[in-house]
Amino acid sequence: MLEKLHGKWNPGKRPPYPAMYSSVFGGIILDPAMMVIPMDDHMVHRGHGVFDTAIIVDGYLYELDVHLDRFLRSASKARISSPFPRSTLRTILIQLTVASKCKKGTLRYWLTAGPGDFLLSPAGCPTSAFYAVVIDEDFSQCKEGVKVITSTIPMKTPLFATSKNVNYLPNVLSKMEAEDNGAFASIWVDEEGYIAEGPNVNVAFITHDKELVSPFFDKILSGCTAKRLLELAPKLVEQGRLKSVRTANLTVEEAKGAAEMMYVGSTLPILPIITWDEKPIGDGTVGELTMALSDLLWEDMVAGPEPQRLQVPYV
Repeated sequence: MLEKLHGKWNPGKRPPYPAMYSSVFGGIILDPAMMVIPMDDHMVHRGHGVFDTAIIVDGYLYELDVHLDRFLRSASKARISSPFPRSTLRTILIQLTVASKCKKGTLRYWLTAGPGDFLLSPAGCPTSAFYAVVIDEDFSQCKEGVKVITSTIPMKTPLFATSKNVNYLPNVLSKMEAEDNGAFASIWVDEEGYIAEGPNVNVAFITHDKELVSPFFDKILSGCTAKRLLELAPKLVEQGRLKSVRTANLTVEEAKGAAEMMYVGSTLPILPIITWDEKPIGDGTVGELTMALSDLLWEDMVAGPEPQRLQVPYV
């Protein structure tokens, strides 16, 4: 059995997942064949779990603390108690990154109701579980524009949309729907007709008056990268390139009439959108202000201040 598991991985190549942590095993796992979780974990068969992600850039963890804070807020909404205090979770994540030797990639982590049984209630789970994995992947600043569509898949209600839980079936179906239509991804519109978000990213717009506008976060996930963008964007206001930065409700008509449009997310950090439902956004090319905002975020990721970037103490 173990031989078959090892056969999945090319022995001549560096594994895409160089390290995993499991509170069930009580330590760090370096063998990809052993990176497993119990089938009776309630995250597996009931979707009772939350997760979050931090980016590893040039040997630094970017915005680990803000992501970890959101992670614990999501866990509270899901009524999952952590098996460890926040400080221990943070230490485990840093130690895992050290063990992985990964200098560029993502660090993903989950809190679950834990293993115990196959019933609906987590009452039979003795303790919650914490898992984390380092994914060795390359990413770079996005400079090419993409096509999007309006999703016909119903979006999550605010209770579930505002927490980062593992119930991602609507997100997956929304992404697949876009791909079926030759688009990169989709845009959700809420029941009131206002722009919400993408399937796993936030969305933002530049108006013809040079205002950066992002939808309110009351019905969607409060994206860490989107919020960081709102903190950095006033630099362009100071330079006279942007008029203002704000959050607001946007109708589909207003959004489609924007001068520029973009997805905002951790590994992007900004992805220009040039076509929506087969119609161009602005002049149908990647916008100058979109790229200026992308430059601000990318610079923050690779050379930003210490609160945003934590140097990994590799041995």
